Amino acid sequence: MTDREIEVGVFLVLMAVVIVVGFGAARWRAPEDPHTLEEWGVGGRAFGNWAIWFLLGGSMYSAYTFIAVPALTYGIGAIGFFAVPFAIVTTPLTFFFTVRAWSVARRHGFLTHSEFAAARFGSPGLGAAVAIAGILATMPYVAVQLLALQAVLRTVGFGGEWPLLAAVTVVSVCTFRSGLRAPALLSVVKDVLMAWMLLTALLVVAMFGGWDRVFRVSADHFAATPSPADGLLLPETGHLGFLTLVIGSALAIFAYPHALVGMLAAKDRATVRRNAAALPVYCLALAVMALLGFFALSRGVTPVDGDLNTVVPRLIHEFFPSWSAGVAYAALSVAALIPAAVMSIAAANAFTRSLFRPYLRPDASPATEARVGRWVSLIVKFGAAALILAVDPAYSVDLQLIGGVVILQTIPAVFLGLLTGWFHRSALIAGLVTGLGVGLLMLYDIPGADGTGHFGGSSWPLGDGVTVYVGVVALVVNLLVVVLATVLLRAAGVPGGRDATRPDDYLADAGDSGLQRMDGLIDGTPRDPEPAGSR
Repeated sequence: MTDREIEVGVFLVLMAVVIVVGFGAARWRAPEDPHTLEEWGVGGRAFGNWAIWFLLGGSMYSAYTFIAVPALTYGIGAIGFFAVPFAIVTTPLTFFFTVRAWSVARRHGFLTHSEFAAARFGSPGLGAAVAIAGILATMPYVAVQLLALQAVLRTVGFGGEWPLLAAVTVVSVCTFRSGLRAPALLSVVKDVLMAWMLLTALLVVAMFGGWDRVFRVSADHFAATPSPADGLLLPETGHLGFLTLVIGSALAIFAYPHALVGMLAAKDRATVRRNAAALPVYCLALAVMALLGFFALSRGVTPVDGDLNTVVPRLIHEFFPSWSAGVAYAALSVAALIPAAVMSIAAANAFTRSLFRPYLRPDASPATEARVGRWVSLIVKFGAAALILAVDPAYSVDLQLIGGVVILQTIPAVFLGLLTGWFHRSALIAGLVTGLGVGLLMLYDIPGADGTGHFGGSSWPLGDGVTVYVGVVALVVNLLVVVLATVLLRAAGVPGGRDATRPDDYLADAGDSGLQRMDGLIDGTPRDPEPAGSR
């Protein structure tokens, strides 16, 4: 067999294993009644420490990490490293806020941010607005995963659109059948394959001159380019853009619907806290992948047909042993499919609970909810596939960052709402709409890399090479509107909505009275609840 045949053979065998595991996940300690949105969408809220660890790693550290970020460092250098500090900043936010979100969601049966916003501020309309924003923001994020998958398939030799559509069809059927259990099980496979890929990558770098040569050659390359924005180090004009990207991305990742899904699947508060505290381990993998963009640049790796998303797959093809390249291709493919599945499930949960049930079928049964959620998850994945066929961004990271502009506008309701119910519901809706309007207008006015067109990126030029992330600007406008409108509405005596939550809801645990105990379903007997003083 030729090296190419070995690559493709190993890749296909591993992907066949992935498909079998995905279909079989439906029987993984299946409940007696699987036909509910809670079972399909959050695994019965019964996952323990290891299941949540792999699920969070699989859904949050995705093809965005392993394909898009190295493509950005390959193309423009240090600015691509914004993903590393934002991932680190996210950890303390997740540790504090997600535990509160888990508790109030467990007490009230919420599956989404939008349900919480509607209950916290007494406004189904606000919940619907948050759900719509979440779905719209999720679509380009799913598209990032599919772009990465397409890049792998093109490098392997499966060009054209049909391989991508075939892969989307397979993962859609797995998700339709198995719900969150499929990505939870596949995340274990993904982490094993990814660990091998990262180890091989580090050995390859050491064999070809080490990092000293990588940095030296990359610095010379960027010094020779005409662009003042690229470089091995940030230019002085790039500091504001870098900082706002870090802040905006750190806040946005918490607000995405799929970020909550993995945590809501946990069986108790302690599981959430342990996994939130351990998430920085994945930042090491993110940093290594970002550095691989420099390694590819230093070794003269050429992307396929100019598509920068193929930089890492091409590097693997040229420098990895053939059998190990097949393993790496499978790792990257699974890293794209898992988050695409989780994101589509999260969007389906939001639609079903905050749009379908309140406005279309208030009397919908749990089985109807689950059925609608399954079909909506299919629409989201194929809608994202249509998006990448219609849009050709210079960097796939821009798709995620554009989605971030949208999801950031839900921060006052879903993020700050976990701390206070002071905001007026009408003010929150006005702020969200204003922030979306400002953000979309700014995005529309950003030209592409060739200086023409619209929606060419997510960084707004301020002049002299200085940029700022659009999402942060729009969020500041949003917050100003929310605060000012709340003050005016309360001064005018306009009644706000009734807060359906109570302070003790934010401290609820699996062992509290009145909560349905589903822990034993998947992960065995629940652990003893935390002592009150540890909360």
